[in-house]
Amino acid sequence: MSCHASVRHVDRIAILDLRGRITLGEGCETIRNTIQDLLDVGENHIVLNLREVSYIDSAALGELVSVWTTVRNSGGQVKLLQPPAKMDSLLQVTKLYTIFESFGAEPDAVASFRSGGAGAS
Repeated sequence: MSCHASVRHVDRIAILDLRGRITLGEGCETIRNTIQDLLDVGENHIVLNLREVSYIDSAALGELVSVWTTVRNSGGQVKLLQPPAKMDSLLQVTKLYTIFESFGAEPDAVASFRSGGAGAS
């Protein structure tokens, strides 16, 4: 299954629900284009909901870093929600957990934008 993305909003936070495989090519392009669409309309507080992602390759992980940088340069933040176990391990091994806040529950991720809180749950 290729990557599918849909956007919904909770308390002015854009939640990008991702499903399927995020790989070099279509998956990365889907994320990049959706994030750019959000930035184009001034939305720069974004949660990437990864709960239904079945696979992510190293190119896609690199794309997430690129997205993080782009959003950060626009004055916003990107946070992760329920990354798959393999991705969580990759974030640990590559030390990317130091830039990505990761949350196990959506209300915690949304609340973190209000409180400016750090830390993963």
